[in-house]
Parts: sequence; C-alpha cells; structure tokens
Amino acid sequence: MSAATLTGIYRLVRGLAGAPAAIATTILTAIYPIWFAQSTLAHADIFAAAFTLWALSFYFLRCQHPETGEPRHDALRDRIAAAVLFSLAALAKETAIITPIALALLEIVFAARNRNRSDGEAPRFLRLHLDWTAALLIPILPLIAWYAYHRARTGFTFGNPEFLRYNATANLGPYRIVLSLWHRVLHLTTHMNLFVATGCTLAALLMPSIPGRGRLSRAVMTALAVILAANLLEYSILGGALLTRYLLPIYPLVLLLCVIEWRIHLRHWPGLAALTAAAFLAGIWINPPYAFAPEDNLTYRDMIVLHQKAVAIIAARFPAATVLTAWPGTQELGRPELGYTTHLIPTIPIKNFSLEEMQLAAADPGAYDVAFLFSTKWEPRAGAANLGRASESTDQKYFDFHHDLRPAEAARLLHGDIVWQQFHNGEWAAVLHFPRSVNASLSPR
Repeated sequence: MSAATLTGIYRLVRGLAGAPAAIATTILTAIYPIWFAQSTLAHADIFAAAFTLWALSFYFLRCQHPETGEPRHDALRDRIAAAVLFSLAALAKETAIITPIALALLEIVFAARNRNRSDGEAPRFLRLHLDWTAALLIPILPLIAWYAYHRARTGFTFGNPEFLRYNATANLGPYRIVLSLWHRVLHLTTHMNLFVATGCTLAALLMPSIPGRGRLSRAVMTALAVILAANLLEYSILGGALLTRYLLPIYPLVLLLCVIEWRIHLRHWPGLAALTAAAFLAGIWINPPYAFAPEDNLTYRDMIVLHQKAVAIIAARFPAATVLTAWPGTQELGRPELGYTTHLIPTIPIKNFSLEEMQLAAADPGAYDVAFLFSTKWEPRAGAANLGRASESTDQKYFDFHHDLRPAEAARLLHGDIVWQQFHNGEWAAVLHFPRSVNASLSPR
C-alpha cells in the first residue's frame, strides 16, 4: 500500500509540475518521519490516504490549459476513476469524504463563474463542471449505504454513544476548535522538522521569480487551497485526539507547494530539497523538544520492544493474573492474535497512568494482581527544553494531555512491587506485582 501511495503521489505531481518536482516530492514524502513511520503500520488512514491521492491525480488531469486550468473534453474516464477512488477512500475511513465534497462545491463555483462567458463556450464548460460535480458527489452514496448497514446490524449510525461523544459531539466548543486548528497548522508547517521545508519556502518567496518557470494555474492553486482548508477544518472539529495520521493525504500537497516555490525562485532548488531530506531523515530517529505520539517516528519501535518484553514477563511469571493497564496494553494482553502472548490474559482497563486514574485504581486494589505500566507518549526528560510546556494546561483540558506516573511513583501509590522495568530512548515500561492476603480454609470433598 505504501508503494501504491507513493506512485499516486508521483503521478499527481508529475501531471501538475513535471518529473523533477514529482521525484523530489515523492522522495520527501517517503522519508518524512510521520509518513515513514505510519506507512509501516496497519490502520485505515493509510488506505484512505492512498485512495485519496490517486483520486486527486485523476481529478487534476482535467486541467489542460496551463494558465486557466480549463477542463479537458475527454474527461469521462478521469471522472469515473476519481469517483471510484474517492468512494474507496470514504469506505476506508469516512472522514475522507470531505475532500470530494469540498471539490464538488468548488466545481459549482467554477460553473457559476463560467456561466456568462462571452466566447460561446459557456454551455460546454457548464456541462463539464456539472459532470465533475456529479462524479465528486457519487462517493456519498456508498458511504450512506454503509451507514445504513451499520445501523441495521448494530443499532448505531455513527458508532456507539461513547465513540460519537469522544470524536464528535464533545468537540464542538468554539475555543477548542480554534485551539485545535492552531495545532493542526503546526502539524502541517513545523512538526517533525517540517519547518525546514516551510522555512525554506518562505525564504524563497522573498526572491524574484525565474523567467520561464511557470506557476501552477489559478484553478489548481484554488483546488489545493480548498482541499487543505477543508481538511484542516474537519480535523479541527472531529477527533478527540490530535493524531497526525489523520493528515496523511495533506502532507504530500504541502511538500508539493514547497517544491513548486523552490523551482520558481531558485535555479539550484535541489539544494533545498537535499537540506529538507537531511532534516527529515534526522527526524526519523531524533525526537523533537516537545511531547508527541510514538508513532510519529521510529520511537514506536522502542515502545513495541518494551511492550513485548513486559508482556512476556507477565505471561511467564503471572499467567493467571488479572492485569491493570491501559490501551494498547489491554489489546496486547487480551488479543493473542497480535503476537504478544499465546493466551488471553484478563485486564482491568484504565484510561492512562495519570495521577487521577491511578488514584481511582488504588481505591479498588482487589480487582487486579499485576499492573502493566508504560509511557503513553514521548516527553522530554525533566529539565530539558520543552517547547510544549506552555500549552500543557489547555492541552490537558481539551485534548486529554496528561503526565504518566513513573513506575516508582505508581508502586508507592498502589502499594505494589516493581518486578521489572526498563527505559530506552525516553520510552519506558514496567510490571508491578501486588501480594494479596487471602483467607484460606479447608472444606470436605
């Protein structure tokens, strides 16, 4: 799927800006830490990104005229391909429907703009824009069919009430939306060394354009802006957590715009591409000075290794225990098919390992025999530079940010013994055991 996605990116960019820009954008996307790490994981977002980017490559084929971006006459095949691929993207993850809907609304605007053309071409262009509008709205139909089937089978249209509350209805406060939008802008401009690409682009804009190196057409730039704005707004409203994988289809478009501006303003623009590539490669292994989710770079590999060791110790030493832990530990212990354990180990789930959650767990000590604790995010060590410290209070209130209790602190609070712990590159995991007093008595057979 990763190879197919990169092929779609290359096809998209080559159709807009030529082979050199396509090669640069594809390589930078492939080694960007978030893309590099997320493409090795199994989740719906990578499929939605692949189908969306391929669909966009067919959509932008419609732009034949280099200046006006007017649609081609023979775009039927492109419309069918885009409709099918956008439908698959929406079925892979329903939030992907925002891109074709946004483009459909843009096509309506284009149609209204071309309605009063004075060259006699108004009817033809009106029909082409309306045909594209219909094609871009087709993906809504299979998505509605899926929701109908889901409701018939489960009784819920958009998931159970807790899922709907966490990902949608609880996020509708204006202040939270604005705050989330700010975080999303940072994700698309600075996160994981992306500031190198965007910073070079801002510097390039201060230089004069090179004659003969044309820009993208106004229609293409408008479409790209609409796609970026629609996705930024959607993921500022939906989703309880600010996961960067939601933005996977957008990162290649940001890099495309950067590469285009480099080419327009600099003769030796591959030097900026090389500098950006070096920053991205460093970001795969070197963590930024703020808290982030482990799956944003290869930190997730350290997390998995530590979890494998911890679960192996629990399975070997406490095979009949009930384990206090949080996600994804609950899945690792409760689903043997994931490969962490060969048998199901019952768990007592908690949200995280914050002080509040651990105090709740301490109030019912008889419910569990073992605790599996781990870092739920990567954080800079105490005393080190931390660019995210200023926003921790608002992040805690609106985005479930928290500080995990370290193993020694949790052991004192829960009155347990640390039987194993390990730290590696800022990630850590620990296993606690709780000796319980049991009243025993003999009974006749």
